[in-house]
Amino acid sequence: MSTTIVKTASVKVMLSYDYSHFEASMSLENEFGLTMNEIDEGRKSCQRLADKAVNQYKKAKKMAADRSDGEYKMQNFESQCKKIMQKPEGERTINEVAMLKRYQDEDWQSQFDCRYDYEDDDENLSF
Repeated sequence: MSTTIVKTASVKVMLSYDYSHFEASMSLENEFGLTMNEIDEGRKSCQRLADKAVNQYKKAKKMAADRSDGEYKMQNFESQCKKIMQKPEGERTINEVAMLKRYQDEDWQSQFDCRYDYEDDDENLSF
């Protein structure tokens, strides 16, 4: 009885999350043959890619929500700081002093910046 040598294989992983669908697929090829372990490792790599897509989707969705109310929060923060500056220094609370310190930083608006473009923040993904 002869042994079958698998020279090519394809693996596919599909996930659904929050009414969105994520799919990763890859083809594996080795002219000398593929072991079941190599095919399984390919499947795991596809699963990692699909999981990464879901995690990035979650982060992008959160950032979009934060971005939608970021303009309001920025205007509110600036308005509060202007009111605090009208108070005598001795009457300011610790939180108010901290807010003013952040406001006086020339880059204070960046705390309301919620941009995200699916950056590869997962260095653990390996193939």
